[in-house]
Amino acid sequence: MLSVALSTLRTRWITFVGSFTALSLGVALLAVMGLVLASSLDAPERGPERFAAAPVVVRGQDTLRVPTPVGDRTHELARPREVPAATVARLERLGTVVRDRSFAVRAQGGPADLVGHPWSTAAFAPYRIEAGRAPRAADEVVVGGDWARPGQLVRTDRGTVRVVGTVADRGFEHAVFYTDAQAARLSPVSVQLVVDADAAAVREAVRGSGARVLTGDARRYADADPDRDVEALTAMNALFGTAGGVTAFVSVFVVASTFAFAVAQRRREFGLLRTAGATPGQIRRLVCAEALLVGVLASAAGCVLGAYGAPVLADRVVEGGAAPSWFAVGDHVWPYHLAFWTGLSVALCGATAASWRAGRTGPAQALREASVDAGAVPRGRLLLGAGLLLTAAVTLGLALAGDPGDLLHRKTYVSRTMLLITAVALLAPVVVRPSARLLTWLPARLPGAGGMLVRESAAAGVRRTAAVAAPVLVTVALAGSLPGATATLNGAKATETRERTAAFVVTAPDDAGFDARTLDRLRAVPGAEVSPTASSAVYVLEEGVALVRSEARAVDPRVPAATARLPLAAGRPTDLDDGSIIVNEDWERHTVGDRVRVWLGDGTRKTLRIAAVMTTGTGDNGVYVTRANAPGAMIDRVDVALADGADTGAVAAGLREAVRSSGGEVSTRDRWVAAASPGTDRTTRLGFLLVLGIALLYTGISLVNTMVMATSDRVRDLAVLRLAGATRWQVLRLVAAEALLVVAVGGLLGLLVAGLHLAGLWGALELLSVRTAVVLPWGVVGATAGACAVLAVAASVVPAALALRRGAAGRAGVRE
Repeated sequence: MLSVALSTLRTRWITFVGSFTALSLGVALLAVMGLVLASSLDAPERGPERFAAAPVVVRGQDTLRVPTPVGDRTHELARPREVPAATVARLERLGTVVRDRSFAVRAQGGPADLVGHPWSTAAFAPYRIEAGRAPRAADEVVVGGDWARPGQLVRTDRGTVRVVGTVADRGFEHAVFYTDAQAARLSPVSVQLVVDADAAAVREAVRGSGARVLTGDARRYADADPDRDVEALTAMNALFGTAGGVTAFVSVFVVASTFAFAVAQRRREFGLLRTAGATPGQIRRLVCAEALLVGVLASAAGCVLGAYGAPVLADRVVEGGAAPSWFAVGDHVWPYHLAFWTGLSVALCGATAASWRAGRTGPAQALREASVDAGAVPRGRLLLGAGLLLTAAVTLGLALAGDPGDLLHRKTYVSRTMLLITAVALLAPVVVRPSARLLTWLPARLPGAGGMLVRESAAAGVRRTAAVAAPVLVTVALAGSLPGATATLNGAKATETRERTAAFVVTAPDDAGFDARTLDRLRAVPGAEVSPTASSAVYVLEEGVALVRSEARAVDPRVPAATARLPLAAGRPTDLDDGSIIVNEDWERHTVGDRVRVWLGDGTRKTLRIAAVMTTGTGDNGVYVTRANAPGAMIDRVDVALADGADTGAVAAGLREAVRSSGGEVSTRDRWVAAASPGTDRTTRLGFLLVLGIALLYTGISLVNTMVMATSDRVRDLAVLRLAGATRWQVLRLVAAEALLVVAVGGLLGLLVAGLHLAGLWGALELLSVRTAVVLPWGVVGATAGACAVLAVAASVVPAALALRRGAAGRAGVRE
């Protein structure tokens, strides 16, 4: 069988080149995704930055630890506590103590992420004066980088200051240093300090206070964002995990379809071999031997391509800002094994499954079916497709009945999309004929035989049509489902934000709050009903083992302008007091009147009564407490409603004047909704481009392969048309029309998958009490379908034109 397989590879090289190309590219994509994913699994240990030269750092309690039957559960506190005064006094007896403070600064002409510190902490990075001197007065600063020069006056949201010195940019922050006294006035709260003393003595001094002693590499936990690399790599893991899953699905799907079509093309050969005495087992072994040869060569080639492609993708991800600058592909081996053996397994499984029916077919029947597909859907394929479709429907129904919010998660809707794609693709031969007849109903009734020939060709070659439509189906379904789901969810979140927002929203500068005088000026604006709120967090122990954090807004229950717009399912917002809380239906206990044990943002444990319950929505409905239950939280947002008869323009002008000195920003409801509503962030956008780009690239190549294979198999048919009197251009137009029809069938099935997926998403949002419209990205879908159409036409017309250069009668197998 091996010698026969080698002979077959030589004689039907076009078919096997198509299979080789599809498989090698699929393995290459798997290797690339595996290599990048493997390189993103572990972040290198980051050393301390701001406190690299500090002897010992003491940080106030910043972690909530709750004991449970299965071990302690921890969570980072929203409001870390200050180091107790008694502890500070003991530390000062050990050595010099320097309090650290950090606060956001907005400077005209400066970087957007400026952060202020006291000058005494500069030596711990260490920062060194490059030009000028250290600050001595309240209006003097030292800046990092080259955006300002000594002697320059700079307007900031903290007042106008004079730059008296500069330090070199350390790369991890854009710093501006004030005198220690001025930094204390601008940021009164200090949650960490540096102690110049023996570490063991420091640990003894802070024992029992809840503070942490940081030495060595642990000093990085005193930096502003010590886990940013881990978080970036976690986002990359999610990005490449999704992309890798989609890549594996698309490549396996397309490769299996290509191999199945390649085997289906050779039924005449199998019939001749059966007539010559070959047994069904010999036919199957022949096909498996061919698949083994192609699979080994293509998988090896794919691994080589992947080794070159992975570093290129890593560079693009770094340039796009979705990965740290140091990220690079490592020397991992397991992705090559995974890609190679997956490719080989797919080749063998695809070819074996497709050859099973050919091996069971009798010689005469195989020859009779070589031209027309009659009964093209095997019972196993039909049952599998129906089973997957039923599974998708059942899981959707169970999710809608049990936990609709689970359908809003990215992993869930991506897996549901792939399940629907597989089910519809398996059932595609059933709907090819009716779809082709529907799409060609009008052209078939126009004068001339072109429309009728296109319709009958698609209907007669069901396997060919389904095989060519499969990659189009995958790409259009992904192009409609993934961006459509994200746009629909973003629209739902924007709707929720709009429904909860009053006429105006006034926000404080970053990491700052409004002082009492600013709040008094806001309350004094004629026609404005203001409701100040502060951001905090509340922690609850779910089912006795899971410590869950909920974002909280601290409100004044006496001024319900903000809470009046809450999406309530039960209770009244006016019942909120210092002994109660407003929760959402996602909480384990959410009945009005129930008492729940919670931990506040600073770790304080309290038991509160549920005053009202909000709907779950898209998951952004947090909880509401009073200011008494948000210790340390600063007023960072003021919702403003208009009194009856108030002039909108006059109120807006009054609000802007009231916050002018504090640097606050006044936004109308429309502007706030546009700014606060979630958009597609850079990482998500890069992920979508990566997924759709891979799908479109791979689908395009596979589409070209399949079209070339299909056209090469129809040379005799095209020659017969020439003998029947059709001109060369008429034949080529017919081939192009057939290609467009096949793309239209695949696009129609892809739209069906996207529509089913988005309908399920819409149903989940309705059950979550979110009213929104389903968004189908017609632009993306149209561009994808158009690209597939161009590729399909080119891949069918060019081989047909080359084939028609020879005489029609010679191609038809007769003498001229």
